[in-house]
Amino acid sequence: MKRKYLKWYVLAALVALAAVYLAVPQVRDYVGQIASVLGSANVDAVVEFIRSYGGWAAAVSFFLMVFSSVAAPLPAFLITFANAAIFGWWQGAILSWSSAMAGAALCFFLARALGRDVVEKYAGRGALASVEHYFEKYGRNTILVCRLLPFVSFDAVSYFAGLTPVGFWAFFFATGVGQLPATIVYSYVGGMLTGGVRYFVTALLCIFALSIVGVIAKGIYNDRQARKDAAARGSDSGE
Repeated sequence: MKRKYLKWYVLAALVALAAVYLAVPQVRDYVGQIASVLGSANVDAVVEFIRSYGGWAAAVSFFLMVFSSVAAPLPAFLITFANAAIFGWWQGAILSWSSAMAGAALCFFLARALGRDVVEKYAGRGALASVEHYFEKYGRNTILVCRLLPFVSFDAVSYFAGLTPVGFWAFFFATGVGQLPATIVYSYVGGMLTGGVRYFVTALLCIFALSIVGVIAKGIYNDRQARKDAAARGSDSGE
């Protein structure tokens, strides 16, 4: 019963946020600015955006990471690079890891509260399908394995885990352990890269991220085509 009410509370909160987004031009412009900065694939643009907040830079970076987790598939590694450039590699690593953990937890609880039907409409059936076979293959070790695989969507795993019987703390621990190596490597490398080398590495990672988006988009397209074909067959049989 409590879970049923929780679902409606979360939906009400999401509707309220959507209403604010639609009704307040400043909010809409700010969200658009964030999406534009993160979608630019330009580390320097992300660095400049975060630094512009002065003493609030760490808090803004934290928010950006959580935002990119929930609003997949925005490239979170750009924020990790930016954090390393602004705060130093190990301080940046701590900030990036902790904010990614917060984003993963939020995705998990959203999925658990809203259920599969709502999550599929938001995150996309293809996104969930892209990680479902990992859960079928690796069972209880899936989350740790997926966090160690850079080509598996971080957000899709978090959402799908919330739809499974796995407990939150088991999910949180596996995410923390699995995410740590990549965060350290990205932060250390990001802190050292400058000039053309940084753009080269960023471009490679963007291509990598786009390939993930392509796989998810293909899954969504195939799913829609399958439903259309099934509906057409049902219509033909009815005649």
